[in-house]
Amino acid sequence: MTPSKKVLYVSQEIFPYLPESEMASIGRQLPLAAQGSGYDVRIFMPRFGTINERRNQLHEVIRLSGLNIIIDDTDHPLVLKVASLQPARLQVYFIDNDDYFHRKGSVVDIEGEEYPDNDERMIFFTRGVLETVKKLRWTPDIIHCQGWMTALTPLYLKKAYHQDPFFRDSKVVFSVFDNKLKNPLHPEFARRLLFDGIVKQDITALNDTEINTVALSKLAIDYSDAIVQASEQIDPEITDYIKAKGKKFLPFTEKENCEKKCADFYGEL
Repeated sequence: MTPSKKVLYVSQEIFPYLPESEMASIGRQLPLAAQGSGYDVRIFMPRFGTINERRNQLHEVIRLSGLNIIIDDTDHPLVLKVASLQPARLQVYFIDNDDYFHRKGSVVDIEGEEYPDNDERMIFFTRGVLETVKKLRWTPDIIHCQGWMTALTPLYLKKAYHQDPFFRDSKVVFSVFDNKLKNPLHPEFARRLLFDGIVKQDITALNDTEINTVALSKLAIDYSDAIVQASEQIDPEITDYIKAKGKKFLPFTEKENCEKKCADFYGEL
């Protein structure tokens, strides 16, 4: 029997852990559909402070916690929690840290203002996911990233981890949503990315520009193997960039056909 292909979902939002939205709904339904199509699936998301751990039955995985992730010469300990996404009992892993995720909001505070350290939170989340997947010894065939907070994952895989045999054959898919940052990320963000083989020439989409959703999407597109248009309307600049790069592309598909189209799309990769 041929082993099931493995799909790793790195998602910014998943319902019911966060309120229902276009992104959170797709973050739930797509993995469930992929599992139903025969794929072996795992899911990662940030353990935002709005997630009710008792109601959603999150618990810490001690053997996968304790890793220190260094950002700007400061150690940040990673805590890994897990829950089961019903009704299929899919494993959902939550990347947690007291400094970055124990807050009253996800990416914005209670007044709707974006957190000034969202750039550091992105770095911590991305590196936390990839290091945890290695600890799990579960090598994904496809890594599907959903939401601007996951936009660093393709870069890290193709640059910081490019010599790591663990991810050597993994294909990266990035979903573009109509989900925009109101304000640019911290101006030091690009500098903070320069480590472990990532150099300034690798992040031209971020150099000498405001680091907004368009810039992050361009960076993700640069290093992804395929792109999915997840919202019916996305920024025209991103649409033009996808066409210019000539990446494998799945246009927007209505919800009732989205899951099957994506499953077929994975097969083509």
